[in-house]
Amino acid sequence: MRDLSDLSFARELERLERRVDELVMTCNQLKEENRSLRARQESLMGERASLLQKNEQVRSRVEAMVGRLKAMEHGS
Repeated sequence: MRDLSDLSFARELERLERRVDELVMTCNQLKEENRSLRARQESLMGERASLLQKNEQVRSRVEAMVGRLKAMEHGS
């Protein structure tokens, strides 16, 4: 009877070891995915800042053109 109990315990221990190994692999995959997502987020934030700056430059140029057109309209 003791041998059966020892065998059952050994099987349960092996099952738990496999589960822990699976959890460690999942954790490592999630860490890598998290690192990748953080890098992507940083890249997108930089791209967004650049686009906002370009948008502001274009807005300023358009406002200047509108001002010149109004000045030309009043000057005619």
